[in-house]
Amino acid sequence: MVAVEFAPSLRRHVECAPQSVAPGSLREVLEAALKAAPELAHYVFDDQRAVRKHVAVFVNRQMVQDRIHLNQPLNPGDRVLVIQALSGG
Repeated sequence: MVAVEFAPSLRRHVECAPQSVAPGSLREVLEAALKAAPELAHYVFDDQRAVRKHVAVFVNRQMVQDRIHLNQPLNPGDRVLVIQALSGG
């Protein structure tokens, strides 16, 4: 299984416990994890179903650069962390 966790900055909008989902592409894994809290999807994806600019996705502590295709294959034991990317000055 692939572990998927949404950071507290996103869970403050919609609670979603860490999920264990079947391996597949990153998109398939994210979509499966969001079934537990579908209201959270619009905080993660834009209207084109790309990862929003203010959200960062990490796979095994490596930030995902491709926000559109999300076709990176994930294997059992992989860990995905979705966080709200903050900036400021």
